[in-house]
Amino acid sequence: MTSDHKTKSPATNQETSEPKPRLVAAASGPAAIDVQRWTDHYFERTKQIVRRFGDKSVTYAIFMRRPVIFAPRLMLNWINRIAQERGVTFDITANYNEGDWVGAGEPLMYIKGSMYHLVDLETLYLQKLGAACVAANNAYSMCAELPKAAFLAMDARHAAGLEMAELMAYAASVGSKAAQAHVGAIGFIGNATEATAHYFGETHGKGTMPHALVGYAGSTLKAAEMFVDTFPDQPLTALVDYFGQEITDALTVCRRFPAMASAGRINIRLDTHGGRFVEGLDPQESYAVLERHAPGAIRRYRNDAELRYLTGTGVSAAAIFLLRENLDRNGFDKVKIVASSGFDVEKCKVMADAFAPIDIVGTGSFLPNKWTETYATADIVAYDDEPSVKIGREFLLRRD
Repeated sequence: MTSDHKTKSPATNQETSEPKPRLVAAASGPAAIDVQRWTDHYFERTKQIVRRFGDKSVTYAIFMRRPVIFAPRLMLNWINRIAQERGVTFDITANYNEGDWVGAGEPLMYIKGSMYHLVDLETLYLQKLGAACVAANNAYSMCAELPKAAFLAMDARHAAGLEMAELMAYAASVGSKAAQAHVGAIGFIGNATEATAHYFGETHGKGTMPHALVGYAGSTLKAAEMFVDTFPDQPLTALVDYFGQEITDALTVCRRFPAMASAGRINIRLDTHGGRFVEGLDPQESYAVLERHAPGAIRRYRNDAELRYLTGTGVSAAAIFLLRENLDRNGFDKVKIVASSGFDVEKCKVMADAFAPIDIVGTGSFLPNKWTETYATADIVAYDDEPSVKIGREFLLRRD
């Protein structure tokens, strides 16, 4: 399903004098006065040639080489802001709605306007589009695989600066909304930072304790007590892998706060790294746990990565089932499990096949894994409304 959407930026069509560039770009992208410093230099030279020999109206087609979820908002916000700063108008036709699936090679949008004012923007608007679309696709896939689990975006620490952090949070929200609409998924309920919480309909970031707090406190229980004492009205998510006693510490925390546990205001977060098994597990016991809960899952998988997600070290399906067993056996059936550590699309698929009892997934692994897949491409397909595109890209020509 496609539809045309046009956005217009305010136009005065007057040149403005350019003050000195600022030293630091804003998180949302450079201002017009900074574009020259951040764009590919051959675009800047082309701009000088166009100024000398005469401007033309051009139409750009933008596409990607892999299927994606369309996440253009930050790119459109930026390019329209630049148009406003330059006092010109760009005619932008989006071929899809935000959150739509787009096939490889299909034109995502067309941008029409002055070549002089558009040619130097390509580097920067492509930066804001490709990675966001791939991350949105990943987030969609993860939420769709585990529709009954809530997701928490924990990507900021993996981002390369503020601008990427905003792009990735926005992308997760787009993929999440698409999964909510298409398969009824719970999707992303929030993220870890305040600056981008608004993408998830929140005013604050979510999260309770890092490993640093557990180390500071000296025990998992003491860290939980400190948190409850400081934030008595907040639910508690206890991080239980610091001392390698995930099951013991989880039960200790629940027994210390039985009223909170009974009210469903305690979560236990498993974040065990891949260098060891969760307390109580080894290879043999991991298989035994899976045999009790999801015997078919083991028999359906053969490659090493999938088997590791099921019965290996770290936060495996067996580890999640074992924690759930112990919580339920001790009367803590209202306590939820938060699973984190490497929950990308493939790991979510394996957990879904095993019906692992995950309540919340904490993840930043919707970030693109293969960066070359994030490259969006722009080609001019018309000069002064006359179709023209380099050989091999005729599929980009407008059909309307």
